[in-house]
Amino acid sequence: MRRLCSAAGRALAARGAGVTVMAGGGLSGMTAASDPATERLEELQVTLGEGPCIEAFECMRPVLVPDLADGAMSRWPVYAPEAHADGVRAVFAFPLQVGAARLGVLDVFRAQAGMLSPHELTLALTFAEVAVATLLRQDDSRPYPAEDWLDESLDSRAELFQAQGMVMVQLGISLAEAMVRMRAHAYAHDRRLRDVAADVVARRLSFDGPRP
Repeated sequence: MRRLCSAAGRALAARGAGVTVMAGGGLSGMTAASDPATERLEELQVTLGEGPCIEAFECMRPVLVPDLADGAMSRWPVYAPEAHADGVRAVFAFPLQVGAARLGVLDVFRAQAGMLSPHELTLALTFAEVAVATLLRQDDSRPYPAEDWLDESLDSRAELFQAQGMVMVQLGISLAEAMVRMRAHAYAHDRRLRDVAADVVARRLSFDGPRP
């Protein structure tokens, strides 16, 4: 999957590309990206619960932002300024789906503002289709290496749900608010949401004590 992201980044003259496997409610299992900086941009959307990846997944349609400075700052008030400060000037998000079944999103980040050309848009949609085929392993005649990655994604997602339930019980709050608390902790401590979830499940982190 990282090789696919790297190929997409090169073909689309992007600074990077990433794939995030997601479930309902904007919950992420795993991310893969062409490089560490792009992976951070992917993870940040999941941590904050906002951004083109989240919107494309929820709306089930591509989210095309040729200029991050034009309207995106109010659209994603926390994520957009951070991405812009990181050098991102344009972002394009393509949902990975088969009919009504949603798997995740392919994101393409560019260092220059500007819309994708018709040819580049076709290429991006093709990369999204390849990502879907890889995740679903639609062609059984080829041993896609994504099977283990997808299994890890599902395990990580289950751990996230478990941590969310534990925080709900610890604080006596709703599941939705428990996710907000975990996201806030991850953002405040510059950590991945899944790493925070792992600490909660392993009882290395508890939310029922004094706030950090």
